[in-house]
Amino acid sequence: MPQSECLIGIDVSKAPVDLAVRPSGTRWSSPNDEAGLRATVARVAELQPTLVVLEATGALDLPLVGALAAAGWPVVVVNPRQVRDFAKATGQLAKTDALDAAVLARFGEAVRPAPRPLPDPATQALAALLTRRRQLIEMLVAEQNRVGVAPRSIRADIQTHIRWLHKRLAQVDTDLSHTIRTSPVWREKDALLQSVPGGGPVLSSTLLASLPELGTLTQRPLAALVGVAPLNRDSGTRRGKRTIWGGRAAVRQALYMGALVAARYNPVIRAFYQRLCAAGKPQKVALVACMHKLLTILNALLKHHTPWSTHHVQPA
Repeated sequence: MPQSECLIGIDVSKAPVDLAVRPSGTRWSSPNDEAGLRATVARVAELQPTLVVLEATGALDLPLVGALAAAGWPVVVVNPRQVRDFAKATGQLAKTDALDAAVLARFGEAVRPAPRPLPDPATQALAALLTRRRQLIEMLVAEQNRVGVAPRSIRADIQTHIRWLHKRLAQVDTDLSHTIRTSPVWREKDALLQSVPGGGPVLSSTLLASLPELGTLTQRPLAALVGVAPLNRDSGTRRGKRTIWGGRAAVRQALYMGALVAARYNPVIRAFYQRLCAAGKPQKVALVACMHKLLTILNALLKHHTPWSTHHVQPA
């Protein structure tokens, strides 16, 4: 690494923000508030880094990431699992906020993850609505499971909560639809995605918010990004079973439900699914293949700005 290069790892928590610099080894921390955020951005500006690496922490990292990106610094948000695996591989088993910042800096120095454009505010708002929808569904399922075995004394309270959750879920669905309709770009993409049998409103909004690369990548990189590309597990003469793993879980979950519907009502996917089952493939393997095929079709429609047609689906 050239001596002029500087890499910064930042660990964001509710209270402090810990920073570590490579190769100098400098460390410091600042409060996770408005004043601390401004001080952190100013300190980063003094160092002129070639890369700033943070872990994805939900909403905690967004203000700092946005401020650093707005200031023009190359910032990348990485998967915490990758960083933890890297720490273990380098023998760093202890875990504190300061140590995590140092590991992030070493990870950036060794791996050099490529910075990607940050989602715009509208996309962040759509993603927040989708996250809230998933949370409401999880709470609704939990309450519905409880009500059947709950004592009579609290059953009415649970049923009241279930009714409230249904109302909130309906309101979030309305907000999602309104958010998409008010954007001309999203409205066009949503119409293309929902033109495919199996591509309903939930799958469409999930792809718009969580997979902005759709329509810009070719088939293989997109499948790997989502996590529907079978991974090899071979060693020597052994040929292990291919499995899917990793990727964007929220997209994969929505794609799974879309493939379930498409395997029944989409003529192309249905014929593909039936052919795989007839060839002896397990149903789950055939369904994952349908997820891959559905993703390829949706990618092609956005790439070519063409609505669904059984005769005009082009390969991505």
